[in-house]
Amino acid sequence: MKNNSTKIIAFLLIAILICACNAVKRVPDGKYLLVKNNILVNGKSTNDENATNQMYQKPNGTLLGYKLRLNLYNLANLNPDSTYQAKFKKHPGLYERQAKLLSAKQVDRLGQSFLYKGIHEFLKNTGEPPVIIDTSKTKKTLTRLKYYYFNSGYFNVSTDYTIDSVAKKKAQVNYNITTGPAYILDTIKSKIMTPALDSLFKNNNEPSFIKSGNQYKTADFEEEKNRITTYFRNNGAYFFQPTYVTFDIDTIGKKNKADVTLVINNNNIQERDSSRTEPFKLYKISDVNIYTDYSPANAKSKVNDSVTYNNFNLYSYKKLKYKPRAITDAIFINKGSTYSDTRTTLSSRYLNNLKIFNYPSIQYEVDKRDPTAESLIANVYLTPRKKYSFGATLDFTHSNIQDFGIGASISETIRNVFNRAETLEISARANIGSSKDMANPNNTFFNVSEYGLDLKLNFPRILLPFGTEKIIPKRMIPSTSISAGFSKQTNIGLDKENFTGGFSYNWSPKRHNTVKFDLLNAQYVRNLNPNNYFNVYTSSYRELNNIGKAYNENESYFDNPEDRNLRIPDGTTGFTNDVLSNKTALQPGSSEYKDVESIEERRVRLTENDFILATSYTFTKTTKKDLADNNFYQFKTKLESAGTLLSAISTIGSLPKNSNGNYEIFNLEYAEYAKAEFDYIKHWDFGKEKVLAVRSFFGIAVPFGNSNYVPFSRSYYSGGSNDNRAWQPYSLGPGSTNAVDDFNEANMKIALSAEYRFKIFGDVKGAIFADAGNIWNVLDNVIDNKAKFNNLNDLDEIALGSGFGLRYDLSFFVIRLDLGFKTYNPAHDKGDRWFKEYNFGHSVLNFGINYPF
Repeated sequence: MKNNSTKIIAFLLIAILICACNAVKRVPDGKYLLVKNNILVNGKSTNDENATNQMYQKPNGTLLGYKLRLNLYNLANLNPDSTYQAKFKKHPGLYERQAKLLSAKQVDRLGQSFLYKGIHEFLKNTGEPPVIIDTSKTKKTLTRLKYYYFNSGYFNVSTDYTIDSVAKKKAQVNYNITTGPAYILDTIKSKIMTPALDSLFKNNNEPSFIKSGNQYKTADFEEEKNRITTYFRNNGAYFFQPTYVTFDIDTIGKKNKADVTLVINNNNIQERDSSRTEPFKLYKISDVNIYTDYSPANAKSKVNDSVTYNNFNLYSYKKLKYKPRAITDAIFINKGSTYSDTRTTLSSRYLNNLKIFNYPSIQYEVDKRDPTAESLIANVYLTPRKKYSFGATLDFTHSNIQDFGIGASISETIRNVFNRAETLEISARANIGSSKDMANPNNTFFNVSEYGLDLKLNFPRILLPFGTEKIIPKRMIPSTSISAGFSKQTNIGLDKENFTGGFSYNWSPKRHNTVKFDLLNAQYVRNLNPNNYFNVYTSSYRELNNIGKAYNENESYFDNPEDRNLRIPDGTTGFTNDVLSNKTALQPGSSEYKDVESIEERRVRLTENDFILATSYTFTKTTKKDLADNNFYQFKTKLESAGTLLSAISTIGSLPKNSNGNYEIFNLEYAEYAKAEFDYIKHWDFGKEKVLAVRSFFGIAVPFGNSNYVPFSRSYYSGGSNDNRAWQPYSLGPGSTNAVDDFNEANMKIALSAEYRFKIFGDVKGAIFADAGNIWNVLDNVIDNKAKFNNLNDLDEIALGSGFGLRYDLSFFVIRLDLGFKTYNPAHDKGDRWFKEYNFGHSVLNFGINYPF
């Protein structure tokens, strides 16, 4: 209690010290601290973000309305060295006395210490100096605003500003904008000097950004300029550039209207000291030359090997190491085709996707053999990567199972394995970690371990016995992957071996759309230590043990007569079998009997070996342009079917069923289920590094046929740093069961999250979030009604967590801390679910890498 009191008092003192800071402490006399920019358009205040972005000066930043960084800066001593020296001038003889005690060198070094100088440097660098109104910058802002509204069609805009004092040394700047009426586009005409371009323009069916009746906007004219340029360059106009597109705007004799004339002049050709003009030419490709082993060192060397394949000319300075089709399939530029920027870009993307060349380059030259000079030669320069490359990594990880982990991996990549641009990746990995959620009788820190070996062979084409060009054309950059893997892990006490294998197809229907079709995805999970189940799932053991103390009649199942605890595993197994075979006083239908039945059902499900043979289809669409884009959406859906193929083969082959009425493969009942997932993410960028991000997820896996439950590895859980952050991983749900098991999972999940992100100072960001969701069992063998989703009324079991977090941006990744509070807990009785655990004692602190969505 004493320590807590000390912390509280220290916190209050710091808070009082910061709040007591004078915001205008460092504002000189006669100057003003900028507290607000007020943009008044025709007498009314506006919150137009684009207009706000024209400001040369903006008020000091705030955190929840408080100017934290300004006050931190005001706390700093801007001249700590002078202050330190002044102390000795004020007290003669002090320096000599301290020098005798410490030495002169140490006294001088003390002035550079954190106490005297470092803390002030920290406050100064972390803080923010006061933004003092500078009239020269105000006038520049006014000019910017005038251009901004002029470019929005207000040709008669007028501007001025006033500075209003709002307190001592504090003022706001009012920018007064009088727009006048907006100009509307009237008639739109074109004047194109090159007949070939004029014909193209008239045949273009793409919608124009400039339309009669629209308000004039400069941005629309820039978009139209780019649209026309892209269209022309994709239809043969190799030398055409955006600078050739101009617009004449005529407002003479018009009232708030403007006539527009699109003007495209002929090609301007520079020749030494003179220039001339001529009509633009539309070029066709006369030859495609591919240099398969180009480098600056051999650029002037003689080509020693060449081949012509499907009108492509392949050259090599050494022996040609590639099957021609492996390269030509990646080239979209064909002999006889019209020049196109899009074809060039697609070729570059495909060649990069092969991952066997460094920075492929495509260059064009006018074919001098053509007397009309309307032909281009395409030269494709490819610099091969090394055939063999070795890699090694060392990672520090945090996951839903591991609180802390250290992982290492080594990999070998072999390129052009079969001379058709294939890539083989071989990797080995090992991991050790710590988890507090495990059965850990020896209390060792590193109690999680895993090692594994993976192989992946990638083909830059669809591997099928028939052609797929009409269904999946090569512009979609198709590929085929064959993978296999093995891992052995000790992570939840049961110790598992995991064998995987896959055969999948990948392609991109559009620029930001991807499709993955897993034709076959096999997984075999073998539990090595199933007898350790009740040492791991201690909640299940405690519940069974309490029932055993009351109803067990076989004393050999207890560890000793005094404690009467069921021995693991023979005592727990024996008592369970006695209950389910009606050898105890427990009667079928009683609550304790159902509890034992439920515990045994879960034990069997989590300790049985699993074999899964699945087929799945995954589609992803995103509008995210790059890593800095914070105004986008992403949609992902996955449909999966497991066991259906095996059941079909078993039925057709009239194979026998086992005693449970199920088919087996390798003496093991295989899993059969259908699964569907839908994931939607949306980000809104409000500027000034303020972002609202939302995510919604729905997933369901329904067992049927050969199964009455979904394997643990394919089920859902809730809670954790990337889910509902007010609960630990696996500790929420199912339904309203109050997470009675140690690792709670189910076969249906709903998750909804919203997070508002904002800048605090520097690279430190903040967030306020709310997470909702839960998991349920549906159409499986779970008995507990509280864990089931029976109807829409069960939606009131959706849990709600809320909280706040801090993020530190290291540019290449983000370190994240989130503190979640249980806001609505469906595990409590109805009417007693809101805010009952909304305190620090029941909060959950999550550590994560990068944003949760």
